[in-house]
Amino acid sequence: MTAKEYLSQAYRLDKRIDSKIEQLKSLNLLATKCTSTLSDMPKSQSISNSRLEDTVVKIVDLQEEINMDIDSLVDLKRDIVRTIKSVQNPEYQIILELRYLCFKTWEEIAVQMNCSIDNVFKIRKNALKSVVIPES
Repeated sequence: MTAKEYLSQAYRLDKRIDSKIEQLKSLNLLATKCTSTLSDMPKSQSISNSRLEDTVVKIVDLQEEINMDIDSLVDLKRDIVRTIKSVQNPEYQIILELRYLCFKTWEEIAVQMNCSIDNVFKIRKNALKSVVIPES
């Protein structure tokens, strides 16, 4: 695994969490949609209760999955912070933190660092060379 791949893991996990949160919103919306049909004939309520119960179970499972992913993201970010702090050059640390922990775009980093994008790319290239990936 390259330094870039190692540092990019947090971004990918963060995006997966965002996706699951969107799925959760969709499931919650489905669970709150309740339609009833008015009829003078008695019906069994077990079918509609079962559907609602299945949806609630899916929601709870997805919430647990999201919580586990968030725990993993926190642990991963803590490891990435340690890795970035082991880089000796403070300028390298700033660029690595802005990109791989704050998920800033290169343009945002260039503005924040008050330099050109080309310069940011040069610094990033050198910074990635100085990253020591921890043993798994």
